[in-house]
Amino acid sequence: MIALPVMAQMLIQNLVSLIDNFMVSGLGDIKMSGVNISGQLLFVFMVFMNTVCMSGGIFLTQFAGAKNKEGMKQSFCFKLLFCFFALLLFLFVCMVVPRTFLSLMVMGNSQAEEIIDVAAEYMFLMGFIGLPMALSSVISSSLREIGKVKVPLVISVIATCVNTFFNWVLIYGNLGAPRLEVRGAAYATIIARCIEMLLFVIYVMKNKPPFSIGITDLLHINFKLFREILKKGSMIFVSEMMWVLSETITTALYNGRGGADVVSGMAAGFAIANLFFVAFGGINTATSIIIGQTLGQGKLDEARSQKTWLLNAAFLFGCFMSLFGLATMLLVPVVFGNLSESARGITNMMVLVMSVFMPVWVYVNAQFSVSRAGGDTVMGMLIDLSANLGLVLPGMFIMANLTNFGPVLMYTIIKFSDFLKILIAHFWLKKEKWVKNLAEDNKVSGAEAAAV
Repeated sequence: MIALPVMAQMLIQNLVSLIDNFMVSGLGDIKMSGVNISGQLLFVFMVFMNTVCMSGGIFLTQFAGAKNKEGMKQSFCFKLLFCFFALLLFLFVCMVVPRTFLSLMVMGNSQAEEIIDVAAEYMFLMGFIGLPMALSSVISSSLREIGKVKVPLVISVIATCVNTFFNWVLIYGNLGAPRLEVRGAAYATIIARCIEMLLFVIYVMKNKPPFSIGITDLLHINFKLFREILKKGSMIFVSEMMWVLSETITTALYNGRGGADVVSGMAAGFAIANLFFVAFGGINTATSIIIGQTLGQGKLDEARSQKTWLLNAAFLFGCFMSLFGLATMLLVPVVFGNLSESARGITNMMVLVMSVFMPVWVYVNAQFSVSRAGGDTVMGMLIDLSANLGLVLPGMFIMANLTNFGPVLMYTIIKFSDFLKILIAHFWLKKEKWVKNLAEDNKVSGAEAAAV
């Protein structure tokens, strides 16, 4: 009941991305590559925002279980304020120094300059989606954390339809509109994101969920609770940013193994894989809500039992998503038929590899979610730091400089490091540092917040 609407929402959002890729791929390898390396910077911003929402969400979920309305409001304020800080950084990169960052993504690529020219133009326009994306992320994640998972789904369906329509109109110049190509894809995304934000704001103003706030709430911040969220959240931030840094560097190294066909082929592979990567969001949300609210109610033994069956279910679900992933390979010649044969070959191999790894990835995501639901954010930080700094990055640089391995083989070899993550997490969870009632330990009342 919790996971499926979340997965459906993410599937719809990823279909938007796939539709964008499908339409842009008709413009050729270089323009497809430009859009997708700028998408890598957008990905960093999204992970930053998700980290903030995840940090506040740990507490919001437990406060929801304890029915502490003031605690939920304070957690929402935390998300809102820190997501706007992330927005300022995003705007600086998009509108002031885009070429500096984009050039890092195609070092060594034989068609780097042509790709960057396209990417810089697209990236500047993407700066305009920062505000609507930040506000939508804060509201949608908060709705999910109180169990209202269908509302974000409905709003995402509407935004998807809007984005698809304007893609068709603006990229190729249909219905008498000018043919804007890559700029058309950007304008369509901006329009869809703004409508999505407005729908979320209208819903909150009309229905007033328990976390909804007024302007005065932002003036009565409980700094003690904020410090506690930051303490937990800083470790999630280090963990997630270490993962993002690792993914960004490895992507740059893959992109240096050829021309535009490698960049577009790898990007197309991830665009297809996003259709089955929705499993991560579903498992993470379900695990966080179920265990988080149980812990917030003080039912610690029940949470221990839930942890066992959630992890077992995650592995079985990952096996099912592997089969689904293999089936998505049928989409490659349909969606990316306009790419070169070399690019499509890379796409097929990437989808195959990622499908096979799904049980491993879904399971380790569930382990991280169990730990974070109880406020134990140290586990994820230590695992990501040790695996990425000790294995992934050194391994990638060794392969990039000492071998002639293609990008898909490099990706496959390095992903075996995830088995180490599972092993470390298994023994760490046995310590039960995650079995904590954060709502009880961080009680918040309206009087306290006003006094602060």
